[in-house]
Amino acid sequence: MFVRTVYVTGDPTKIDTAIRALNTEGRDLLEERPGYRGAGVFVDRELGKLFSASWWTSKEARHNSDEVMRERRGALLEPFAGTVAVENYEAAVFHAQQMPRTSGGLRITRLEFEPEDTELVADTFQASVLPRLETLHGLARASLLVDRDRGRGMVHILFVDHESMAASRSAQAMARHEGTAKAHVTVIGLEEFEVVHADVHPD
Repeated sequence: MFVRTVYVTGDPTKIDTAIRALNTEGRDLLEERPGYRGAGVFVDRELGKLFSASWWTSKEARHNSDEVMRERRGALLEPFAGTVAVENYEAAVFHAQQMPRTSGGLRITRLEFEPEDTELVADTFQASVLPRLETLHGLARASLLVDRDRGRGMVHILFVDHESMAASRSAQAMARHEGTAKAHVTVIGLEEFEVVHADVHPD
C-alpha cells in the first residue's frame, strides 16, 4: 500500500474544528476516491498538532486523490492550521494485531537512512523489531513507512489506550535501539498522539 501523510500545527484552541471537518467532509471525499483503503486522524491537543494518514492501493490512486484533496485541504483545516506539510510513503511493513480504538495512542518514530539501505531497514524491522513489538500489551497495529528516494521513513505504533502506550515506552526504546543499530538508521523525531480514528483495510 501507499500512504499520504498530512502534518498540521496550529492554535490548540481551534483544533476541534479541524477534527470535525476531517471526520465528516474529509472522510467523505476520501471514500469517494478509487483505490482508497482507509485513513487515520491523530492529535496532540495540548501543543496543537494534527497528523493524518490515508492509505491507497497504488501510487496512481494516491496521486489522483491528492488532486482533489489539495483543493479542499485548506478549507477543511481552517481556522486551525498554521503550517501544513504533506508527504508520500510506501508501506514496507503493515501488521494489524487488533482494532485501534478512539482515544488510543499513536507513537511515531521518524527515521533517516541511506536510500540504498531501504530494503535493509524493512527487513530489519520485519525480522527483529516487529517480534518485540508484538509482545507489547495493548498493541493494535505496527507499520513501517518508507520514502525510498529520500531515505526517510516513519514507524507507526498504535495502542488501544493511552495507558498501554505509556507502559510500552521502555520496551519500545530497547527495540528501537536494536533496530537502528542493525539497519544503520538515524532517529530524527519521536512523537505521541491521541487516536481520533484509525481505519485501514489492506485487502
